[in-house]
Amino acid sequence: MTRSDKSWILVMSLLAAIIVSGSVITWLKYTPGHLIEIILPPDQVISQGEIYVGGEVNNPGYYPLEEQDTVNDIIQAAGGISPRADTRRLELYVPGVTGVEPPQKININQAEAWLLEALPGIGEIKAKAIIDYRQQYGPFRHTNELINVEGIGTATYEKIKPLVTVAE
Repeated sequence: MTRSDKSWILVMSLLAAIIVSGSVITWLKYTPGHLIEIILPPDQVISQGEIYVGGEVNNPGYYPLEEQDTVNDIIQAAGGISPRADTRRLELYVPGVTGVEPPQKININQAEAWLLEALPGIGEIKAKAIIDYRQQYGPFRHTNELINVEGIGTATYEKIKPLVTVAE
């Protein structure tokens, strides 16, 4: 076996070891996120102004619900999200409703980064860019201004358009 053959075997062995150890480390760190649940109680509620918040929040239970409350307000009332929560997954259950209700929209003028990250195509970097943009230029006047945010193009905007608002 020549010296170049030995070097080649050594390099290939080293690359294989790096790939295997990287795969093992990635697999060990991966934990699927758990969902945050917000459940509007059925007709037999304890009182009309309550909502159940469960799943991966710090203090699951029933909380008072006011007309102006946002999803963020409701989650904060439940002690915020737990470290295991997958902030990209939020489910809203409305038992006993016969019609299809549109989902609550995220107010891009007030939403925190974790809530913006729940939008499709918006990760940590784009959520920070949205917050930076509104801090620099003031509140959004229309949702289509999101296209002006660095990293958000027409395709991303079209995905999130029905999920966002600039309501005050």
